[in-house]
Amino acid sequence: MTGTQQLADVGFHAGELAVQHQAGVEQDAARLSRMLEPAALTGGIAGILSDRTFLVISGRDAAGRLWTSPLVGKPGFLEVPSETTVAVHAVIPAGDPLHGLPAGQKAGMTTVEFATRRRVRINGTLAVSGGDLLLIEVEQAYGNCPKYIQQRLLAPEDRDRTGRDHVREGSTLEPEDLELIRAADTFFLGTANPERGADASHRGGPPGVVRADRYGLWWPDYPGNNLFNSFGNLAVNPEAALLFFDFSTGRTLHLSGTTQIDWGEPGRPGDDGHTGRIARFTLQRLVAGHLLPARETAHTPYPRNPALTD
Repeated sequence: MTGTQQLADVGFHAGELAVQHQAGVEQDAARLSRMLEPAALTGGIAGILSDRTFLVISGRDAAGRLWTSPLVGKPGFLEVPSETTVAVHAVIPAGDPLHGLPAGQKAGMTTVEFATRRRVRINGTLAVSGGDLLLIEVEQAYGNCPKYIQQRLLAPEDRDRTGRDHVREGSTLEPEDLELIRAADTFFLGTANPERGADASHRGGPPGVVRADRYGLWWPDYPGNNLFNSFGNLAVNPEAALLFFDFSTGRTLHLSGTTQIDWGEPGRPGDDGHTGRIARFTLQRLVAGHLLPARETAHTPYPRNPALTD
């Protein structure tokens, strides 16, 4: 990436600015704008990454469709070879929609340590993808607050036992898919900006935070850091990828489609976060399987999850 390209990617893009304006939080967001400056992975953030064991990545498959997928490893599977690169030593398994993830594209990642409720977002260009190595040329890296992260202890499990051969692909949610979605207290949202690239974002709440009805899936937006990275992307490009888990069994549900932001009266039915914003997802493709090579051994809900209002 050239210096000119790096400078062009500094600061908020048009979609983020538009959502910040509509939400009335431009000044609050401006105070945090330095978080989006080109990253230098030194000191503390490099140490945080080296201890992590869980990661999600958003990117495009060989056909150009956006997906978000999990990666799990022992401490050290995330390595910081330089101040501007992150190496992920893991294999995206067969059956995962991002298996064979093509290099040369923008990718977004979020690493979460559920036990301590810490998370770091990393965005950049996927320079190498092959074998058990993904190498990211990092453009942005910053921490997010611990809000809505349910505390979990995850134990790695042998990948050969995760049931990767039993993968279902399609475009229709089955009853077991709806059951998984409605029970989820954690999911991940992948979005993409045509100029800036992909992003992976954690979402959490009480079980039932994601609703399913005859129109599709929807969930309320909660108060956050006011940057609106994900919603800013959706404002200019509706492509979206959702990732759900059953942490006790390793079951996974990858969804790819589009998401629209529904603005309305704060506190209306279903607006649990009282922000006036509801995200509505339309499914195009799905992959269902057991592709999380880890199992939950302990779980404590986030103590200030908003109550469901419908």
